Amino acid sequence: MSTAAELAAVSSTLDELTRRVGRILAEMNGAEDDRYGTDLREVERTLGVANRRLERLVAGA
Repeated sequence: MSTAAELAAVSSTLDELTRRVGRILAEMNGAEDDRYGTDLREVERTLGVANRRLERLVAGA
């Protein structure tokens, strides 16, 4: 498998992980949000940043 194809696969996986974390955030109750919300929002943001960088790499390949 080429590097570009491998990066595209990783990007797809990151996109799915980002959506899953977003769903978890959307479904949390108040106590869960107090406990996990801040960190999970940071995880979601970081996954999105990483995915955008990978997409740029793939597009440039």
